[in-house]
Amino acid sequence: MATDHSRIAARFMISPAVLLLLGWMIVPLSMTLYFSFLDYNLLSPGMEEWIGFMNYEYFLTDPAFFAALGNTFLLVAGVLVITITGGVALALLLDQPMWGQGIVRILVIAPFFVMPTVSALVWKNMFMNPVNGLFAHAAKAMGLAPFDFFAHAPLFSIIMIVAWQWLPFATLILLTVLQSLDKEQLEAAKMDGARKMSRFVHIILPHMSRAITVVILIQTIFLLSIFAEILVTTNGGPGYASTNITYLVYAQSLLQFDVGGGSAGGIVAVVLANIVAIFLMRMIGKNLEA
Repeated sequence: MATDHSRIAARFMISPAVLLLLGWMIVPLSMTLYFSFLDYNLLSPGMEEWIGFMNYEYFLTDPAFFAALGNTFLLVAGVLVITITGGVALALLLDQPMWGQGIVRILVIAPFFVMPTVSALVWKNMFMNPVNGLFAHAAKAMGLAPFDFFAHAPLFSIIMIVAWQWLPFATLILLTVLQSLDKEQLEAAKMDGARKMSRFVHIILPHMSRAITVVILIQTIFLLSIFAEILVTTNGGPGYASTNITYLVYAQSLLQFDVGGGSAGGIVAVVLANIVAIFLMRMIGKNLEA
């Protein structure tokens, strides 16, 4: 009986937080869903008209949508490849005894705490600027013509910026897992004549596999909504070369003032993100059961 009262009291105490959270999520989502069925343009206030699924039809058949969808998946895949590969390499390096190990680890992790807007501005003006950037000066020193990253390789440039931000996160998680590896197991394999690559493939990598899966899940959820880096550097251009789904929804809603079309795009983005999240969660579940 006391247990039942305790459960009721616990539910009663957490109910305000749950209701606040649901209201915080459900109310905006419901409004977005409602607006997605309207012909609602900010330049024509009071002229809203119910048009059903026409906004969805327009958004899903727009060539910009397919370009943005492809860019979104390329951005996520490119960043994941760089961060996972680089994270494993840096974790192996930082796990080795060295002078100033603590300072080196702090420096490696530091980029993760830089705000996305600041990071994008630094890369745009200090590194990738074709006139005064560090890469331009390096190219000139080698007798080469400076390369305009944002004009000729905009999506690749954004992938590099975002990967630089997320590499410390992957490194930190993988380094923590690597430090939990039984060193005696590695020593035994070494005494049995196993080479470094064999020890890495058959001992270290399997030990890190679950952590790698978790990193992929967390990063994918955040990478699907990359926005600030695109806004600060390329504005989705040239054309739609660096536009992802998030930026396309922003452009539809706040640049073209089409709230109805932008809301439909937002709902499509939410559905796509949930499909990806469910797929990754199932993959993680199978990996954890293995």
